Amino acid sequence: MGKKSRQIWKYFKVENGGLVRLKKECPRCGSGIYMAEHKDRWSCGKCGYTEWKKKPEYEEIPQAGIKIKVG
Repeated sequence: MGKKSRQIWKYFKVENGGLVRLKKECPRCGSGIYMAEHKDRWSCGKCGYTEWKKKPEYEEIPQAGIKIKVG
């Protein structure tokens, strides 16, 4: 069995004549190592580093001018 191809088109997008990264790079491993995006976190498959996505503490309803605590 051989290695899977990288599918580089999932990592970058061409915009205004330049490349834009679509995935977050791992702060521990450095450039070239990208983190997997999950529903509630980003995680590095190489070193195991995890960053949690923050959920908003309050939901604002501008029409009524109030904030409701979530969760």
